[in-house]
Amino acid sequence: MPVAPPPLSTRRSEILARLGQGQIFDLAVVGGGATGLGIALDAAQRGLRVVLVESHDFAKGTSSRSTKLVHGGVRYLAQGNVSLVREALHERRNLLHSAPHLAQALDFVVPAYRWWEKPFYGLGLKAYDQLAGAAGLGKTEWLTRAQALDLVPAAQALGLRGAVRYWDGQFDDARLAIAMARTAAQQGALLVNYCRAERLLYEGTSVAGLVCVDTRTGQPYRLQSRCVVNATGVWVDALRQIDAQHDGPVAYKPLVSPSQGVHLVVDASFLGGNTALMVPKTSDGRILFAVPWLGKVILGTTDTPRQDLPREPRALKQEVDFILREAGHYLRRAPARADVRSMWTGLRPLVSHQAAQDTKTLSREHTVAVSRSGLVTVTGGKWTTYRVMAQDVLLACQQAHLLDPLPACQTQDVRMVGAQTDPTTAVLEGWSLRDPAGMHSYGDEQAAVVAMPGAQRWISPGLSEAMVRFAVRCEYALTVEDVLARRSRLLFLDAREAARAAPEVAELMRQEHGQDPKEGEFAQLSAQFLDIP
Repeated sequence: MPVAPPPLSTRRSEILARLGQGQIFDLAVVGGGATGLGIALDAAQRGLRVVLVESHDFAKGTSSRSTKLVHGGVRYLAQGNVSLVREALHERRNLLHSAPHLAQALDFVVPAYRWWEKPFYGLGLKAYDQLAGAAGLGKTEWLTRAQALDLVPAAQALGLRGAVRYWDGQFDDARLAIAMARTAAQQGALLVNYCRAERLLYEGTSVAGLVCVDTRTGQPYRLQSRCVVNATGVWVDALRQIDAQHDGPVAYKPLVSPSQGVHLVVDASFLGGNTALMVPKTSDGRILFAVPWLGKVILGTTDTPRQDLPREPRALKQEVDFILREAGHYLRRAPARADVRSMWTGLRPLVSHQAAQDTKTLSREHTVAVSRSGLVTVTGGKWTTYRVMAQDVLLACQQAHLLDPLPACQTQDVRMVGAQTDPTTAVLEGWSLRDPAGMHSYGDEQAAVVAMPGAQRWISPGLSEAMVRFAVRCEYALTVEDVLARRSRLLFLDAREAARAAPEVAELMRQEHGQDPKEGEFAQLSAQFLDIP
């Protein structure tokens, strides 16, 4: 059996030493979400000297707060955006191939309570299959009432006429982001979290790098780079404004119309099976999902326009009301606020169009813009299409003569850290992302985790002392939040249990790197994940 390559060290001192060497980079990426990490990985695989800086933790924002679906976008098919759906369906297959320990196929049941729903949705989802072609994950089929209840036992049986079953994918978004960062580092990229881009550097009128600051120590670093990419998601307009001020009088138009999505987590018993439930049109026209994930069920999502951009967005009462009310229509046992184990809110970087009336009509299609000074900005898109977004960014850099001609993209067959040996080996057999969290999410690195001290000492179900030490030594974790929100997903699954585990995690992290792991800040955050309005 092939042996997984040994994990690279992510010790902070080693990373900052490289950052301060004064190297001239080909590409500097600002933003450590799915888009920025995808760009760094693509560029590093093509042989470029790459640095990426992220002001907080990797995937701290939108990229860890998705509905955990790898999908083509049934909603966008209904809007007539066939090209976007076709592209996303093919990228869905690539993503599932790249990290089988973190992304898998998932079947969905669309319940029919009115006579026309079963044929109508069935035909639409058959078209979804046709667009996927050879990249399909399973065939859409019409179900009887009994078959539907067999797959989703806790669905509302009263008035159920049947259902449609179709296939998409699901994943662990934050852990995939960390795997992307580590895979890019294997290719030579330098990635630094908790390092904020303060300002841009210029040579004449052209962007020539940036000044960043280690937010843990306040130490500034001057990075020279031939090309700078702004991949900060919903926050891209902040860096664009800084660049516009240097560019002289210029008409500045924001690129992003942010939208807020809220998700609630309840016990698996509310769904009663391992098949997801999808309601394509609720009382106000929005989609509702009930998705089994890591031993719990995710209910969501909302789509609420926002004008402000808080780092830690909060759910609105009407959003929680909507999810609980609509879930109660389609589940036999209606969830209440007291049933919510955790709640999170994410901001989506929807591309702004003046004609759009609300964010439900905005496209998730991405936009790449190059300013007169050469700052490259990318926003929009979705997790599933991160790889295509990276290709488009690097193409734009070449067309703007910021980079020399590059070899072809090599990420279509990339294997992420954790899946770099035979993916059919026993480490993944019989495990599903619907099962409770555990060692499975490490893929072929399980042996490396078990080799850490404390492999047999469990802090919480699914989280051992060894996992915490591995997160610090090999997964860029610096704070308690990093471990409990994104290396483990405990905060997203059960905020009370995460708060209980936090002191022990903090002590282990102090042993590992001797720095303040921000336990107090985590206590405030975990309280927010339970503060149901």
